[in-house]
Amino acid sequence: MKSITTLNKKIARCKKCPRLSVYIRDVAKNKVRRFKEEKYYGKPLSGFGDIKAKLLIVGLAPAAHGGNRTGRMFTGDSSGDWLAKAMYKHGFASIPTSQTADDGLILYNAYITAAVRCAPPQNKPTKEEMNACFGYLEQEKEILKNITVILCLGKIAYDATCKLYNVKSEKFGHNKLFTYDGFQILTSYHPSKQNTQTGRLTWDQWSAVFAKAKKLTK
Repeated sequence: MKSITTLNKKIARCKKCPRLSVYIRDVAKNKVRRFKEEKYYGKPLSGFGDIKAKLLIVGLAPAAHGGNRTGRMFTGDSSGDWLAKAMYKHGFASIPTSQTADDGLILYNAYITAAVRCAPPQNKPTKEEMNACFGYLEQEKEILKNITVILCLGKIAYDATCKLYNVKSEKFGHNKLFTYDGFQILTSYHPSKQNTQTGRLTWDQWSAVFAKAKKLTK
């Protein structure tokens, strides 16, 4: 616990990327109308969950008015709702919602992180920003010693994971499984509104990924 706590404090203080540092502070100050009465977190986000987990879930980055507001990844937005609901259904979470950082959500045998720790403008981090954040993923990998399955939400997360485990990336697609010596990589479309509201990612397709992850981590 001491090592993950130390790492998370280091992440919260990070200002490696000037563009992202300015952006998340600006978003936290100039809030959208629906959250104008709330205090935004406005700092880089660490991962969270069970440090003894077998399942590592890797996303793209915090949402400007989701994680950047609440202080926890996949929390306070529609992507977080989809993730929590599926994780609860398949036994990875204590409750089916993810609204605030103190809502009592507990993860079982799963840890959530992201390729980039600050919300990027238009959800598009630069290559340099992704490289600057990569060391945090490496440190998490060293701490989370029981990981056997990595679920990548979107291609950026998949590319970061392939780099992390030093394996060649394959053609990205939904619900694909790649098996290596000692670990497996499972891929999914990201549960963003762009995917869920257009029908590119249906609930049944999304739930099937977690059903597979559950079998793989027993």
